[in-house]
Amino acid sequence: MEHIAALAYSSGMTTRDPMLIEVWSDIACPFCYIGKRRLQGALARFPHRDEIRVEWRSFQLQPQLVTDASRRLNEFLATSKGLSLAQVEQMQAHVRAMGESEGIAFAMDRVVVANTFTAHRLLQWAQSLGRGDAMKDRLLRAYFTEGANVDDHASLQALAVDVGLDAAAAAALLASDAFADEVRRDIAEARQQRISGVPFFVFDQAYAVSGAQPPELFDQALAQAHAEWRAANALATPSAAS
Repeated sequence: MEHIAALAYSSGMTTRDPMLIEVWSDIACPFCYIGKRRLQGALARFPHRDEIRVEWRSFQLQPQLVTDASRRLNEFLATSKGLSLAQVEQMQAHVRAMGESEGIAFAMDRVVVANTFTAHRLLQWAQSLGRGDAMKDRLLRAYFTEGANVDDHASLQALAVDVGLDAAAAAALLASDAFADEVRRDIAEARQQRISGVPFFVFDQAYAVSGAQPPELFDQALAQAHAEWRAANALATPSAAS
């Protein structure tokens, strides 16, 4: 869908806090990785970046997937779709080319088949500590380029340490069920909003961009949503004379 959609569920509320961009995405999603890079590029080009806050929302493309560290993604796809490995690799050529354009070196033949629920719990925790963006990027890189098992506690703990989080606190988080409710909440909200595919970007609860769209579309959505957010806040803020 190569356009910006106005959202019917916009709250219409204004706030003086930074403008919010919510991103529903999965870790086991190459287009989510590409989309993250394109949003990141748009933000880097945007002159009012300091007025924007990005929140990573959880979504699972295959919630029932059973982790199997002995299997690689290409083998799994070939078996599940009845294709040869060569056919699977051919299917992925377009994704690799898109990734290269954003500086991502996809290594699909190394990707470990893994359920992402625990990784989403780690991401939610990191986000609560102000490290959500770094954690999301680290998880995507580990999954798609390093062949990491993102359902393995030791691997996830190491990734948390990589982005500056405490090793003992990460281990305790992973050993518990903490932040599971937050993950489920995001998934339930996506279902309520009829979000069936990711990445899905929501700008200030007013405009949506679905998929890893061209960079210029992110520039347009960001500029449009921010202009309206700023205008609404100007109206809501009392003047000095009053």
